[in-house]
Amino acid sequence: MVAPCERPSPAREVRGLKPRPLPKTVAPLPDELLSGWLSRLAAANYCDDAELLAHIEIDTTHGTSLDFNIDAAAAYKISDAARTDPDIVQSLTFPIMTPLETLLTARVPFQSCQECSRRGLSLKHWRRAWAFDCQVCGTRLVPTLGKPSGEQMPEKLINRARNGAARLEYAARLRSSKQLRRAMRAVTFAMSLKAFRREPLSALQSHRQEVRLFCLAAIDAARSRPLVKAAISNSRIDDYARVALLRAFETEPRLLAAVDLIAQRRVRRIGPVAVESHN
Repeated sequence: MVAPCERPSPAREVRGLKPRPLPKTVAPLPDELLSGWLSRLAAANYCDDAELLAHIEIDTTHGTSLDFNIDAAAAYKISDAARTDPDIVQSLTFPIMTPLETLLTARVPFQSCQECSRRGLSLKHWRRAWAFDCQVCGTRLVPTLGKPSGEQMPEKLINRARNGAARLEYAARLRSSKQLRRAMRAVTFAMSLKAFRREPLSALQSHRQEVRLFCLAAIDAARSRPLVKAAISNSRIDDYARVALLRAFETEPRLLAAVDLIAQRRVRRIGPVAVESHN
């Protein structure tokens, strides 16, 4: 039998003794997050995450709080308990990121791979706004929260969303502010059609599958004739979304004017009744 994790006794705290190494350890996997590895470590030692962290004397009950920032002292405590190197523990956290990467990386899990989650895994790339398929098994990632709608998403929408996710990743890796602005405009338009009342980045990390897929698909669709698509969206949106549209173009008044002009021409060409029928 393996003894479960024990909370440090007051006597041990007074004497300043190190917690005993855990009976069992597990090897970290490529791209694994510290919180996920700690959960697997806890399971291997027949305790939950909070008990494990208490045994190691880490002042938190949630491993996710360590994913973005862990000090050297905590890394040493974990490495001693798990009988591994502190550098390995540090490598399981997110590295220093650019402001853009930080914005596109969720602080808490919003999607996961059902297949890998059954094995207790939690991977870094699942937190990225552009992540779409699991890099380990290839399964499409699904929201971690929210009730399943039961609605089967169209394959065409899924493929478009996958392409949009790839374009978003490319813009982030390239650190292209121009391409990112274009992507965020597309997301803003998609949000207006889905009546999603939050920021564009929230839509990309939404637990509502249809919202996230639609927004990612919009990024892919915006690569061709983006002004026409903007004009079509502009003729359908409500006041809230129109404000979001103005914010998206606030530094580019000429582009906003072009969108409005195309929208007006479209209304004159097909008529207001036809436009309303598409809403």
